[in-house]
Order: sequence, then structure tokens, then C-alpha cells
Amino acid sequence: MPVRNAERTVRAAAASVLRQTERDLALVAVDDGSADGTADVLARLAERDRRVVLVCGPGEGIARALNRGLARCDAELVARMDADDVAHPERLALQRAALAADPALVAAGARVRLFPRRVVRAGMVRYAAWLNGLTTKELVARDLFVEAPVVHPAATIRRGALERAGGWRDGDFPEDYDLWLRLAAAGGALTNLPQPLLDWRESAARATRTDPRYALERHVALKCRFLAAGPLAGRPEVALWGAGETGKAFADALLREGIRVSLFVEVDRNKIGRTVRGAPVIGYGDVARVRGLPLLVAVGAPGARALIRGELGRAGFEEGREYRCVA
Repeated sequence: MPVRNAERTVRAAAASVLRQTERDLALVAVDDGSADGTADVLARLAERDRRVVLVCGPGEGIARALNRGLARCDAELVARMDADDVAHPERLALQRAALAADPALVAAGARVRLFPRRVVRAGMVRYAAWLNGLTTKELVARDLFVEAPVVHPAATIRRGALERAGGWRDGDFPEDYDLWLRLAAAGGALTNLPQPLLDWRESAARATRTDPRYALERHVALKCRFLAAGPLAGRPEVALWGAGETGKAFADALLREGIRVSLFVEVDRNKIGRTVRGAPVIGYGDVARVRGLPLLVAVGAPGARALIRGELGRAGFEEGREYRCVA
């Protein structure tokens, strides 16, 4: 649990871990250069419960703080937690059981509940609803390039897989999504348990809203980097369903990876027949023209993805082999 300036919430977060039905645990709390009373709160917790391991860092950022904490972990499973969230009492027991039951799994997340409701934004509601539907490893693999398919502080990870992947990386990208993509690229499966096991705090000050590493363009660049190295390896051209802002962002990021968009597919009649990023835009009724090219469905509008999947299914396209959804 990396912590910085969280004296108001860290006690409740820590208590939710220490009160788990799974008792055989250590809470490795990394105080990453807090300037408030966080260190004192953690020190008092460590005095009362010897399962609390307090690690002090210089304020080096979340990825390095996580690796600093990982170095103090000695268990085969490593669970993530944030200092402003609350874990369900059975979270660790259920995730441990899920990982024991399926050797292919390298990480197990869970459904989440957003709080406090008065500050939860519509975008987060949509994201949580999407993520809470990914309760099998097949669904997570299908939607891996749509968005981060596991909530970081809701995840329990096999330590061996985490260390083989190199731990967390610090860079101009979201460190959690980067980890999921690396674990999947190495052949590991990810899933979410169907139970809501984390109360996930929404806040205007959260890093995903304030840190440029979590901006949309950084997510798209990261996805395209892994697409180019994985599913699109050796493919110099692709087709994109969606010539809007999302599609253009993917076209630009793919081009930086050496992959050109040669055809766009659209439902908007105003775009059909035009040229976008140097590629012609065709109507979805002519989607058969993209056969032979990998097709990326780059549409983020609510409900649109399901409709496009239906249309492509009727046209005989196989998801995962001939097309995949991104956003």
C-alpha cells in the first residue's frame, strides 16, 4: 500500500486489510515522502499490530514506491491496496482461492463500488459498469485493449509473475495498465471476481485526473505500443472502425509504431466518402472490404461497441482473430 499525505483515510484503509478473514498476511505500507501526519498514523498501527510493516521512501512516485514495498514482501501472493479505499473482509480469502483454483491466472481483481456517491462522475460510473462486467478471464482478454481491465488496488497478483515481468515500471504511462499488458503479453490470464470486494474512492484530486501519465493520449500510446508488439506484429497496415476523435488518436499512435491505417469504416453518412489521415472512409455496409486487414474497432460511445460486435458477427467476422475492440 503506497501512501502519500493520506492521514485522513489511511487508518480506515489499513483497518480493512487487517480485519480480513484471511489472517495470514502482512500489510507493507510504503510512506512515500508524506508531509502530513501519515507516518505517525502508520507508526501507531505498526505498534499495535506486528503484521504492519512500515517502509519509508523519499517521495519517488507510485511505481518506485511499489517496487520498494515489493522488496519487503515474502509471500507468494501480493495484493495491492490504496490508502483511501476500503477492502471487503473476504477480499483476500476469495482472491487467494481463485488463484489457487486456476494456475493460468496471474492476477485476480474484483468488482468495485464507487464512493462517495455525491462526487462520482458519469465517466467513472460507465467505467465501473464496464469493468464490473469482466468477470471471466476470457472477457478480460477480449477487452484488454479497451481500458485497464482490472482496478489496481483491487488486485491480488502472483509474486513470481510480477517479478518475472520486472515489477512496476516508471514512465510516461499509467503504471497499472502497463503491468496488466505486460502480464498478458507474457501469457498470463487476468480476471475479476464477481463479488464487489473494494469500495473505490472517487476524488477530484486522484492521480488519474491530475497526473499527465494517465491522460487519454498516454493510454492510447501504450495500447498501440503493445498492439504493435503483439497482435499486430508484422502487420504494416490495419483498418479502423471509427473515424472520429478516438479513431484519429489511434491512427496517429499506430503510425508512430510504423503501422498505417489504410481504411476507415463509419456509420456516420457525413464522413463516408471522405478521407481521414490519408485513408478513405467507407460505410459499415461495405465492411467486407477490410477482410485481409486486422480491424480495430475504435469507438467509445456508450452502447456502440455492442452494436458493432453484432454487425461484425452477422458479417462473419471473428473477434480476436479478425478484429478486436479498442478505445
